[in-house]
Amino acid sequence: MDRPEPSSIPLTPGVYLYRDGRGRVIYVGKARVLRRRVLSYFRPEGLPVKTRAMLAHAESLDYLSTTTEKEALLLEASLIKKYRPHYNIVLRDDKQYALFRLDVKHPFPRLEIVRAARRDGARYFGPFTSALAARETWKLIHRAFGLRRCSDRAMRNRVRPCLYHHMGQCPAPCMGAVTPAEYHLAVQRVRDILEGRADPLLRSLRAEMEGAAEQLEFERAAILRDQLRAVERTVERQAAILPAGGDMDAIGLCEAEKGLGLGIVFVRGGAVTDGRAFFWPGLGFEDAPELLSSFLGQFYGTVVPPPRILVPWLPSELADAPADGRNEDRGGEDDGAIPPEDADEGFGGRDVLEQALAERRGGPVRVVAPQNTADNQLVDMAAANAREEARRRRGQDGAALLARVGAALSLPDAPGRIECVDVSHTGGRQTRVGMVVYVDGLPSREEYRIYAMPDSADDYATLHAWVARRLESGPPWPDLLLIDGGRGQLAAVGRALAEAGEERLFPLAAIAKARDEEGHADRRAGNVADRIFVPGRANPLPLREGSQELLFLQQVRDATHRFAIGRHRRARRGAALSGELMRLPGVGPATARLLWDHFGSVEAMAGAGEEELRALPGVGRARAAALREKLRRLTGAGGA
Repeated sequence: MDRPEPSSIPLTPGVYLYRDGRGRVIYVGKARVLRRRVLSYFRPEGLPVKTRAMLAHAESLDYLSTTTEKEALLLEASLIKKYRPHYNIVLRDDKQYALFRLDVKHPFPRLEIVRAARRDGARYFGPFTSALAARETWKLIHRAFGLRRCSDRAMRNRVRPCLYHHMGQCPAPCMGAVTPAEYHLAVQRVRDILEGRADPLLRSLRAEMEGAAEQLEFERAAILRDQLRAVERTVERQAAILPAGGDMDAIGLCEAEKGLGLGIVFVRGGAVTDGRAFFWPGLGFEDAPELLSSFLGQFYGTVVPPPRILVPWLPSELADAPADGRNEDRGGEDDGAIPPEDADEGFGGRDVLEQALAERRGGPVRVVAPQNTADNQLVDMAAANAREEARRRRGQDGAALLARVGAALSLPDAPGRIECVDVSHTGGRQTRVGMVVYVDGLPSREEYRIYAMPDSADDYATLHAWVARRLESGPPWPDLLLIDGGRGQLAAVGRALAEAGEERLFPLAAIAKARDEEGHADRRAGNVADRIFVPGRANPLPLREGSQELLFLQQVRDATHRFAIGRHRRARRGAALSGELMRLPGVGPATARLLWDHFGSVEAMAGAGEEELRALPGVGRARAAALREKLRRLTGAGGA
């Protein structure tokens, strides 16, 4: 793209977005001064290879100004998560980590497992990457310390103690059987466990148990014994690291043959409680500074940060900025003399990032490099996790994995092109068939397709009709067509191909959920026992649960399901919007159809100005103003 006119670019902090010819965001960046940063991309030489590749695909450039550098930092992370641009380093992890929530200000606090922390004055403990492990700990704590499990509303409306009270696992605060002071003794012990202060609690419980036994209070001694064992079992899961205690996260990096791994370990109360690892194929250590900076912004957008975050070294972007807010070696020119790889150096320094993280946490946060032997041990531990993730990914090499998939399904060759389809509708209305495409084991999103089908609650008939639509589209034909469904869906597609004389055009397979004890589809979380059906075989293929081949096919199926559901919901929303539009005086099906044909999406309609609406046939000034107001109100766009 051509170099933009400098005067057209703001001199404020903000975010810039490069778009390709189809309007898709391909890169998002932040800047302390937008004009200086953007013009740096258009200097004649010295651009990195990745930057040159991005500019070769860029067709347009948008700007979003902010009032502060911190707002630009937060906005960049939000837009990267929203658009997942091709040339950004994207944290492809939408997982919401499990947290314990304890509202210590409540007279009778309740320990909950939540997926997001709010600034509500409650205490949050975690994160836990395994929700199953978090729930097991939660059950253990409740059995030992007897906190209430019911909601505030249920507690207010209860007229008799619940079953847990009769089981000795709840002191029945709903019935006034315990005072807040007595209840908070148990709460404090739970806090001690979750904050890593278990040793004093263990000594106290052991002394109380021995005292109760000496006084022949055997029932109370048994209760204390159970509490002691519960604490010991919880502590056994933690590896002591910091004798003085403390909360922090430690990040380590590892360069592998085919990418860059990042590991993070969570230290709470001086003990390692959990960890996580990520891998980005195609990256090298030269990308490590950008990866660290991008990771911190994206990861802690959903996770509450601890007071200290340990990184292997401080990237240049996180280096403290000079006092006057400029890099002394830049010369103050606005003609694009700043190399892109250095242009964000000193972007607010650590201060801006730490301010954003502190706001998220509700307390101070420091991002630091290792300062002693214990810090280096933690970073090494995180790097070891990254190394294991890279090794695991190496075992999932694309070509080898596709070869195993082909062998498992008895295909003539490894399936280079896989198409997967799924039907989505609500009571037979707004029926859609979504098709996703994987090429060489990776999603090819530009080839995703959605087919609007006649309204029908019969998935078999819909898939039968869809085959004709797919044959009309022509090649490239898939090396494997995967169908989200069971034997019935597989038979419907096979019958349609046979009727069209194309029975052997491409191989077929279907993936269905496992059956529970009652014979229904088992949709419980964590179920990996899906079944694969192929033509000419009554029973599912004997694929091992959790095998890489089955996990890959599940991944393809899940992507298809999300795509089909999303487009179906968009169609439902569009139908509802059309109905609302036609409530306006003078707007009927023809005008509603005109809007859809011209704009193509709800978002485009909502963003249209009055002049653009007036340009449509038959839409005058008054109707354009009414349409604009109605569209913005329906979509929540607001504004004047």
